Amino acid sequence: MNRAVKIGLAGTCTALLVLGGIGTYNIVHGLASGSSGDGSSQDARGFDPSAVSSTPPSEAEATKLVRAFLDSWSQRHLDGAARDTDTPDAAQRALRGYADGLHLKKLTFDHILSAGPSSVTPGAAKVTFDVSAQVAGGTWNYPSAVAVRKSTNGHLAVHWNNSVLHPGLGDDQSLTAGSLPAGAGDTKVVASDGRTDLAAFSSLRDIAGTIAKNAEPTGGSPGTGVAVVDAGGAGVETLKVFAKGKPAVVRTTIDAGLQRVAERAVRDAHLQQKPAGTVALDWRNGHILAIAHTGGDGDIAVNGIKSPGSTMKIITAAALFDKAGLTPDSPAPCTDSLVANSQLFHNDSGVPAEPGSSLARAFTVSCNTAFIKDGFHHLVHDGDASALNDEAVNVFGMGSWSIGGGVSTTDPSIPPDVQGGDQAAQFIGQGKVTATPLFMASVAATVRNAGFEQPVILPGQHQDTAPRPISARTAGYLQSMMRGAATSGTAAPRLGGLAGVGAKTGTAEEGDHTNGWLTAYGSRVSVAALVEGGSSGVDSAGYVVRQLLTGG
Repeated sequence: MNRAVKIGLAGTCTALLVLGGIGTYNIVHGLASGSSGDGSSQDARGFDPSAVSSTPPSEAEATKLVRAFLDSWSQRHLDGAARDTDTPDAAQRALRGYADGLHLKKLTFDHILSAGPSSVTPGAAKVTFDVSAQVAGGTWNYPSAVAVRKSTNGHLAVHWNNSVLHPGLGDDQSLTAGSLPAGAGDTKVVASDGRTDLAAFSSLRDIAGTIAKNAEPTGGSPGTGVAVVDAGGAGVETLKVFAKGKPAVVRTTIDAGLQRVAERAVRDAHLQQKPAGTVALDWRNGHILAIAHTGGDGDIAVNGIKSPGSTMKIITAAALFDKAGLTPDSPAPCTDSLVANSQLFHNDSGVPAEPGSSLARAFTVSCNTAFIKDGFHHLVHDGDASALNDEAVNVFGMGSWSIGGGVSTTDPSIPPDVQGGDQAAQFIGQGKVTATPLFMASVAATVRNAGFEQPVILPGQHQDTAPRPISARTAGYLQSMMRGAATSGTAAPRLGGLAGVGAKTGTAEEGDHTNGWLTAYGSRVSVAALVEGGSSGVDSAGYVVRQLLTGG
């Protein structure tokens, strides 16, 4: 029958030590580790690791050896404790590392009980016990266990590995007490208010984790407790906290209030649970104020690379202004359909045929045929087939952006060398043209700001510049046309009546469905939204954009 026995500085062994000194320890250790009543030996120095018995030692044998091992360990007789194991040298180093790493002051063991055969170590008996360790910062209590093996010559040994020190401790790991080592979990990524945790927003959880690992935090103080560290001293796991620390902080550009609006907006009931993504920027400086998304292919707000449809007409119009010298009043006949490079193009339903249409009017009603005809006539036929790519890269800053904190984004694409039907499709944001809500929000911001400011999520992050600033003439033309689209054009059903707003809708065909787009700017914010499966930009993405422009 087994019963709990407490081993420690306060136990019987301690009393004997006080009376007899170190010599008495040798006597006690000999009684605990010497011959048992049945003639078997528990002296681990005689254990033969090359001839381990497949039969576990008896419960009494195993418990007796473990008591002796723990008695030596608790009294800092590490050499004696190590000799009770099957690898004394490794055990002694690890036991010393345990004491040093924890700044151990006192160690006691209680409830030393047999637990039958080991399920981890074949042919071994399991003995469990409770540990109470006074370490730097406080007292740490935890349950533990060891396996006891027996060799064919009858000698026993505690099977050594680092889990003897603490359950699950790896061979290349150790324990430390005091100031807890820093880890990603000790860094709090917050909104621009310095308080709101970005991880609280479902759309930003992964982004916050990435920033925590890559950005340089400020402030903070470590907590105290016990932790597992790797061979290089880096924190692996916190086992006990004595005093909580103050996390270091990475402040982002995210506007907590607008982020809450964005999280609701992409779940608007009008979207009927279709995958949606949106990005809001401060058009004055490129600061990312909100990123929200649902479903789709991951984070479709910054990585949802899709044909942007007629929102691309902003860049097409800019190229016609800059490279062909057109104005909003230039002719842009709007026909029901048009054949370009042997491919038939048509307008969305509801777009009126207006042979005398101007470029501004074609933009307002989003006439595809007018933009294709003007693009071909003034750009492709004049030998400037790469005009859209040039305008996007050199004026609107299209390229490989780094928004900060290691957060990855997918680059938009407007190929400079498109051929065949794609030459026409590019002018209306189809074919091989692709973009993300992040990029299209930046396009609207460039128009309103009359200059490109590369989007960033960390204040102070490096911002690439556009090789060629947008001209005041082109910015003014685009602002006028985008205001027209918002007040009396395709975006008016959602944005009409909002002061100072400019916008452009887009509906892009993709396989057997369409995607809805809308990009717009207001008094401070530029926004773009994408709804996969949206029947039109205004009737899907329009609901998202309106909420962000009005603050909910």
